[in-house]
Amino acid sequence: MLSYIDNLLNRITMYKLLLYYLIALILIGIGYSFAGILHFSAAALIVSTLILVIVCWVVNKFFAEVMHAPMNVESVYITALILALIIAPYTSFQAINITFLLAAAGLAIASKYVLTINKQHIFNPAAIAVALTALGPHQSASWWVGTTALLPFVLIGGILIVRKIHRGRMVVTFFLTSLLATVLYSLLAKTSVTSSLHITLFSSAMFFLGFVMLTEPLTTPPTVKKQTWYAALVGVLFPPQFHIFNFYSTPELALIVGNVFSYLVSPKTKLFPTLSQKLKITRDSIDFIFQPETKLSYLPGQYMEWTLPHTGTDSRGNRRYFTLASSPTEPDLRLGVKFNSPGSSYKNALLKLEPETPIVAGRVSGDFVLPKDTNKKLVLIAGGIGVTPYRSMVKYLLDREEMRDIIILYSAKTTADLAYRDIFAQARHELGLKVIYTLTDKTDTNTGPHYRHGRVDVKLIKQEVPDYSERTYYISGTQSMVKSVRKLLSGLGIPKKQIIVDYFSGYN
Repeated sequence: MLSYIDNLLNRITMYKLLLYYLIALILIGIGYSFAGILHFSAAALIVSTLILVIVCWVVNKFFAEVMHAPMNVESVYITALILALIIAPYTSFQAINITFLLAAAGLAIASKYVLTINKQHIFNPAAIAVALTALGPHQSASWWVGTTALLPFVLIGGILIVRKIHRGRMVVTFFLTSLLATVLYSLLAKTSVTSSLHITLFSSAMFFLGFVMLTEPLTTPPTVKKQTWYAALVGVLFPPQFHIFNFYSTPELALIVGNVFSYLVSPKTKLFPTLSQKLKITRDSIDFIFQPETKLSYLPGQYMEWTLPHTGTDSRGNRRYFTLASSPTEPDLRLGVKFNSPGSSYKNALLKLEPETPIVAGRVSGDFVLPKDTNKKLVLIAGGIGVTPYRSMVKYLLDREEMRDIIILYSAKTTADLAYRDIFAQARHELGLKVIYTLTDKTDTNTGPHYRHGRVDVKLIKQEVPDYSERTYYISGTQSMVKSVRKLLSGLGIPKKQIIVDYFSGYN
């Protein structure tokens, strides 16, 4: 069942999944309004949502044109729908109520362009918008989505989102910290702990905030450790009992403080690189080499979000996460991309990419990096195009002439599907790395000294890694490949702390 769910999730981007989730919540809210379960009318919710969507689109179009920035329609709709779910619809559309909706939508989109440093926005757009309207027009978000009636749907969709983006640790940290903080504040205030917990679990914004807004990629720290601290900070500030003098916390204020922390501990990077070269590296994979306008600081193995505006965008959207195959020691940025047929609209647009075509690279993220301890013995296991982070790591070691005890097990269908063999051969000769290629297509009869046949299995690991129990394993490839290899490593008695994984979801 989980494999089936993962396969479905793998066919859609995080942004599309989130967009469909928010649309579903709005539609359920409309249905509940018709049934009299919610206190406002379905017409009010529909009108409020339409106003927010239209205003967000118009304001975004304006700023995109003025600032010559690519327009991410998905992001616009997501922001508008979040606002529709946290601002209660009005049964009476008086001037002050309409002004609130207009202000919230305008401020949310404007914050992406105005409240920025080095072209990177700092705050969650919906959160900063309702915080500003509370200070200005004194109109506050009700967070009506946090009702008991909607809770099952918020949970189901939220769990799917977290599973898709692998942010379970961060979200669970936020939930646990929020609940523990609620207990502590209730004890200090000598109020009912049971009542406070019941409200937090069944009638608050905790789950929606955690699943939807806390996880926004551009305002989230880049590594697991920093994400955990970020989630804990927001969790501590989330309970309404938290206050400084007469200034009480709200969900949006808690998240804004977390956003500031995230900005302070995150790389400040947003690039508009220029394509300089395309290189075919396997039968169906191409390296895209970009020239950035400024030198990028990152660690080998990290990734960036790449936005490529194009016409005819399909359900997978115009954004992808790609690991940098280049090394920080190289002047250019390199992406290794696999193409299947039929491909997505994004991949088709990428194939047609020209130097003058605008593309945006978001900030650097990821924990799939070399350990600081250079004496730690490693095994790097790759499947297909999942080898890209290892190209980055190995090139980095070559340029720095850094010796490490590393064994690479690289699985592909045929010899023609193996990428970066030149880099790995150089590392074998200059750094003493052991590189083993294993081919899964039985018709490929390559019998070179570094070639094996079959998949990465227990037999291969025991044969090529005699001290397998002493090593730390890195696994990079498709979700099914990563799960399979991790399972066999567990069967060999390798502890979880010695297994580090990187998923390559969505090849099309």
